[in-house]
Amino acid sequence: MNTLIRLTLICLMFPIINGCNTNLEKHDEYVFAVQLVNDPVKIQEYLEYHKKVWPEVESGFKAAGYKSIRLYRFKNYLTMIVEVPKGVSLEEIGKAEELHTEKVKEWNALMDSYQKGLPGTKDGSTWVAMDKYYEFNNNVQ
Repeated sequence: MNTLIRLTLICLMFPIINGCNTNLEKHDEYVFAVQLVNDPVKIQEYLEYHKKVWPEVESGFKAAGYKSIRLYRFKNYLTMIVEVPKGVSLEEIGKAEELHTEKVKEWNALMDSYQKGLPGTKDGSTWVAMDKYYEFNNNVQ
């Protein structure tokens, strides 16, 4: 029996094996949006800070259980995609003591000074959760 047929049979017999199905969901995803202050100098400063996020902040993310945090930008609008282990709430992760150290608090206060809420949000708000309303998925099972 050639190798391709053997591999196909293995994948059909054991669909739980991640190597046969790389699209198994092992995380929950949350999406947030924020607006940066409308000042090109401040926006550039914000971007520079994110080229080298403080190690204490990233180690706090890791210790708290975040799987990934990605930021996307269009002009002064940002979108953040956060992945956490499946079934673990953001509130639960947010309580991790590693996210409440003095250095992390300092980072958050500094980043807040560059951010403002989206139009239609309450004064003083920054990141706002976005609701998913459409998804195309071409994963054939």
